Amino acid sequence: MSVLSFLPEGSVHACCVAWNGDGVLISGPPGSGKSELALRLMDAGFDLVADDRVLLDGAVASAPERLAGLIEVRGVGILRTSFVTNATVRLRVCLGEGQPRLPEPCRDPWTGAVMLRLEPGFPGTVARIRAALKACCGTYEWVAGAGENVAET
Repeated sequence: MSVLSFLPEGSVHACCVAWNGDGVLISGPPGSGKSELALRLMDAGFDLVADDRVLLDGAVASAPERLAGLIEVRGVGILRTSFVTNATVRLRVCLGEGQPRLPEPCRDPWTGAVMLRLEPGFPGTVARIRAALKACCGTYEWVAGAGENVAET
């Protein structure tokens, strides 16, 4: 019996990492690089919340119990690592949908978080995600782009 047969309803096909409890939900079609980007963010100091399947309770993300602490590293295998039990999603990154230079303000229908469309392999993607998360959390001021109305919410 596969691990997936034990997944509860309400899970979404995505990954989630966190920085100081603030979550980044990474979504995209199969093979788009969700786990790879999560691994790169973890290498940059983010914490794993969930890989492959994410439980959402409003804006709070967590891992299904059977997948907690597991991440698939393509070409290596499935590894167990440290993780945080939940995070409040502040930013959703959608992969494989193009990358506009100056995106229109957009909110995630699942969580209400700011939503970006990024290409995972583009140089600087990790730095862009960190900057966007800082803007979502108020460290930076979002003047224009995907989260330009973030201070009003």
